[in-house]
Amino acid sequence: MSTTPTSSQPGRRVALLVTDGFEQVELTSPRDALRQAGAEPRIVSPKDGSVQGFNHDVKADTFPVDLPLAQARAEDFDVLVLPGGVLNADTLRTDEQAQAFVRAFDEAGKPIAVICHGAWLLIDAGLVQGRKLTSWPSLATDLRNAGATWVDQEVVVDGRWVSSRKPDDLPAFNAKLLECVR
Repeated sequence: MSTTPTSSQPGRRVALLVTDGFEQVELTSPRDALRQAGAEPRIVSPKDGSVQGFNHDVKADTFPVDLPLAQARAEDFDVLVLPGGVLNADTLRTDEQAQAFVRAFDEAGKPIAVICHGAWLLIDAGLVQGRKLTSWPSLATDLRNAGATWVDQEVVVDGRWVSSRKPDDLPAFNAKLLECVR
């Protein structure tokens, strides 16, 4: 799939919701693909200042927060991306503002793209019932218990949702994500 901007992509605003402990490549790879396609990815976080990326369980780079979650509104964005990372996902899943933010995207019928452990937030927001998605394999039981159909595939599209399992799936994930911003 080409990442050349199309007439409908420039200016599309994409929220990347993270906090400390996100899997760095699960933020940077989609962010870079979105930028190349002419979209405007923005890091949204319940933290002020910056957020700490990880390469699995090792601290990596920090990234400036573009917009505090307390000020973010789903209506100001076209697409939501939920990178994984165990620490990130476990923190966000219990954050009531993060839950409300993802519910607002879902209620507005906007695309949601999630990878790895990011699906925990969708579970705690009460959104996975009747959905088909994938994730890091250790979330399979959590997703099934919440009413989702879990499949072991590199990328799954269910309506306006896109999900992937892990960093190795990023090329397929990014390709489907870019279809969402067209």
